[in-house]
Amino acid sequence: MIKALTWFSRKPGMSIEDFQSYWRTEHPKVVLKMPGLVAYNQNPVNDIGTAGGARFCDGVAETWWEDLAVIQAHRGTEELAALMADEDRFINPEGRHTLLVDEVVITDGTPDPTAIKQFTWLKRRPYLTFQEAQGYWRDSHGPLAATVPGMVRYVQNHVAANHYRKGRQPIFDGVPIAYFNDLATARLAGKSKELAATRADEANFISPEPLPWAMTNQIKIL
Repeated sequence: MIKALTWFSRKPGMSIEDFQSYWRTEHPKVVLKMPGLVAYNQNPVNDIGTAGGARFCDGVAETWWEDLAVIQAHRGTEELAALMADEDRFINPEGRHTLLVDEVVITDGTPDPTAIKQFTWLKRRPYLTFQEAQGYWRDSHGPLAATVPGMVRYVQNHVAANHYRKGRQPIFDGVPIAYFNDLATARLAGKSKELAATRADEANFISPEPLPWAMTNQIKIL
């Protein structure tokens, strides 16, 4: 199974309320018609932690597929054409990006239905191959991050190897997802010594530039 991680911003001039309403009620009608779709989550970005600042994105979609061949078979189909046409109704095409990823579950807890879900986008150190960076992230950094108090689930999304073929370099190399049952718990985790140690370890494999992030609330569609 392979996962597609897509993040995007709303169409210029569209309110957040209208964007989220259309995405939630109308867009699934075309997504659910895509052959080979196994699961589908919507993650609308909330206002936690933005303090009035610019959002990195307005939503993150997670879709799971049987395999890469199924995704490739969508090219040229009526279903894909309908999906792309519908995206034009509410998504800014300049703010839409997709990565195919392999999930690595580090902490396999069960969050509450109203849990806060934090996405962070990572770039590796330029002197590391993607295999080296992903290996360190999984085997060394992952167990350290798993000690952060209050984090009920922690999933690493490793960008799939096909994004690196023929010397290509994807926009990001990985996207961790951390789940906290409520904002108070997330804030306490942010002040913990365990998180401080985790952040210090990032220098071993993550580029020092600021990391984009988004706090969301999950809506399970399929």
